[in-house]
Amino acid sequence: MSDAGSSAGASPGSSLGSSLGSSLGSAAAGSSSATSPGAVAAARSAVETAAALLRGRGERMTGPRRAVLSVLAADARHLSADQVVSAVAAHDPGVHRASVYRALEALSQLGVVQHVHLGHGTTTYALAEGRPHLHGHCQRCGTVVDLPGDLLDDVGVRLAAEVGFALDPTHVALSGTCRTCAAAAVSDPP
Repeated sequence: MSDAGSSAGASPGSSLGSSLGSSLGSAAAGSSSATSPGAVAAARSAVETAAALLRGRGERMTGPRRAVLSVLAADARHLSADQVVSAVAAHDPGVHRASVYRALEALSQLGVVQHVHLGHGTTTYALAEGRPHLHGHCQRCGTVVDLPGDLLDDVGVRLAAEVGFALDPTHVALSGTCRTCAAAAVSDPP
């Protein structure tokens, strides 16, 4: 299942335009976000970045990896592995569930996909764009919100100085209450 971008002499996006546009249309069909030019551009960028990183490691862009990137680019939410599997299956029924899990792991290791562990063992995935960011998880409604990546920098410096602990908060979510649920609690007291 290689792609044209990993063939000898082909550039990483040479056949991407037409195939990615249709890939995103199919992948987004069951998602909450429509396929927009921005989503296509994000997917193209993610695929090209991943392809270059994979080539640098002597690996190739496989169909399942491309499908996972297309799904994540087409949906701005943080998706569970099962949601990614379902969306990929809708896009390409021939991609095996285990291939999606392997693709998520490989793309996470490359830094192209960011995963975050929510409470009770759930892990979600999203495209990593720019500097890794932090996440907040609403205990009431389950919403995952993006937080500034430097939010805990001072805490990290203090932990390193005081106890020699190197903090890596990008893989876990801070628990709390989202703006919507907090507003509902204020307007609807117990």
